[in-house]
Amino acid sequence: MLKRAKKNLVGLDIGSSSVKAVELQNKRGQFELVSLGYENLPSDTIVDGQIMELNSVSNVVSNIFREHQIKSDRIVAGVSGHSVIVKNIMVPQMSEEELEESIDWHAEEHIPFDIADVSLDYQITGRTHDALQVLMAACKRDKIANLKQVIQLAGKQPTIIDVDAFALQNCYEVNYQPAPGEVVALLNIGAATMNINILNGNKSVFTRDVSVGGNQYTGLLQKELGLPFEQAESAKRGVPLPEGTEERDIQPILETVSDILALEISKTMDFYRATAEEGEAAVQKILVSGGGSKLSGLIEYLTQRFEIPVEVFDPFRQIRVDARRFDPDYMREVVPEMAVAVGLALRGVDAR
Repeated sequence: MLKRAKKNLVGLDIGSSSVKAVELQNKRGQFELVSLGYENLPSDTIVDGQIMELNSVSNVVSNIFREHQIKSDRIVAGVSGHSVIVKNIMVPQMSEEELEESIDWHAEEHIPFDIADVSLDYQITGRTHDALQVLMAACKRDKIANLKQVIQLAGKQPTIIDVDAFALQNCYEVNYQPAPGEVVALLNIGAATMNINILNGNKSVFTRDVSVGGNQYTGLLQKELGLPFEQAESAKRGVPLPEGTEERDIQPILETVSDILALEISKTMDFYRATAEEGEAAVQKILVSGGGSKLSGLIEYLTQRFEIPVEVFDPFRQIRVDARRFDPDYMREVVPEMAVAVGLALRGVDAR
């Protein structure tokens, strides 16, 4: 969304169940993967988007940088969840200087938090003869402070704080080169949160974060089948249940949560349609990333439910990955969860 920095930054995606790190470079006009790291977090270290165990998370960040020999200590990280508000707003035609002076006043109409408690950024996305279209993002300062603290404890420098939904968009634009008028819904289904960003071409027209994710599938499998956490995690991704476990078709259990997920996606599409400009197309395709994209049968379920193409988002579709340095089998396993980290890392690559 915003202008990219000129020096390499490491994209650091701290999710509720894992930490992902990506570093990219631009080599003669071709983006290339330099470093990639992934490590699971102990349970309950992050609750409702808040980092509860700062030392535990900072240790995981340090481990990733050490094990994967990531030399840059400059970080771009992302925020999402209820503490983040993203809005497309219209303001009267004015100069950029006037907008900068008055943005807090305009934001107060759209943000359900005290303006003094948030960090705010914005970008002009369109103009008419009498109005400006402005994409505005705000995040509670305490959430940003929480994230910065964990990065600093790991001995790294928090250089940019982005929004996960915009990182997803950066990744999509580079890898899919969308055509104007092409309306696509990007879903990033994490363990606890689903980020949704609906784009028309390169323009974000509606974003929403929903508190539903992979943990709900795992929890229901544990409850219904009496499975320990690890077995429930494997089962939801299609691994056969261990011998001695009651033979049951787990698909109806998974679809109970998929129904909730689909309802939230449907609500978001309804919100988008209600705010869409006249003549703007309905969503034509869904791209799914995050650990949720690996859920057994989910892509097929969403395809059937929405009757439009649904695909797994490939964050390295146009980014070169050296198979001699990055094991292809390992990459196949982690790639679906790397979209936000790749999008964050793109903020630190000189695209010229």
